[in-house]
Amino acid sequence: MSVAPPKGGFVLDAELATLTPDERGAVGAFLAEHPPGVGAPLAIVIPAYNEEPAVAGVVAEIPGEAAGLATEVIVVVDGAQDATAARAAEAGALVCDVPVNRGQGAALKLGYWLARARGCQVIVTIDADGQYEPAEIARVVQPILDGKADFVSGSRRLGAELTTDRVRHLGVLVFGALFSLMVRHRVTDPACGLRAMRPELTAAVTLEQPQYQASELMISAALNGFRLAEVPTTMRDRASHAGHTKKDGNLRYGVRFARAALHTWWRDRKAARTRLRPEKIQCS
Repeated sequence: MSVAPPKGGFVLDAELATLTPDERGAVGAFLAEHPPGVGAPLAIVIPAYNEEPAVAGVVAEIPGEAAGLATEVIVVVDGAQDATAARAAEAGALVCDVPVNRGQGAALKLGYWLARARGCQVIVTIDADGQYEPAEIARVVQPILDGKADFVSGSRRLGAELTTDRVRHLGVLVFGALFSLMVRHRVTDPACGLRAMRPELTAAVTLEQPQYQASELMISAALNGFRLAEVPTTMRDRASHAGHTKKDGNLRYGVRFARAALHTWWRDRKAARTRLRPEKIQCS
């Protein structure tokens, strides 16, 4: 069976060599069922670890079309010990089931790889726990389609925050201010799980954080010259059936999130010094 080659200069054999052994086995099974180069233009990437109670509902809420683009859902199961993979597949997702747990950042990085291999035009991420509104996917995608941004993050501060954790709310304020200083562009929500990006961005930046990739991705994209934007989105309280959050306690999470952000800024700061900074915009 012949298939169309992936778009955007994606060379399958060369790219496969960049994966870990555990990833290669899972990716081989995924591509045998979902061949490269023939995917939908809008790939919705969902990392999932032990999200059996919630993942099917999230997948079912993803619209079949957003911002005029047909969608497909790619769920990267990160060493789950429950039926996350089965529930996601039953709900209609394309599932890559990695046998070992490595962290959300590693799962997202692999999801970007799969989305590029499938030939998408835009990548969107959303969490598997149901805290974000799939109906708002079109809102984060539109600035990219309009040619105004390369990376668009949702913002609960510009939109609505229905969660009840005051410490996390304070953390969003503090880290938003820190990120704004680092990238010299106003950031109101540095940790929103609902984001959209050009697929080439995910290949161009360095992604090495196994867990706290939200900070790494945004900062590295900004320092490497990609245009950032934020749009108002909603963050719902975590549903009771979704179980407990997989994140560390507030203090430990904050320290590790900060460490990842500072490491990324230190690593990539030279890129910002050696390029002509493009205009960055705020969308509403």
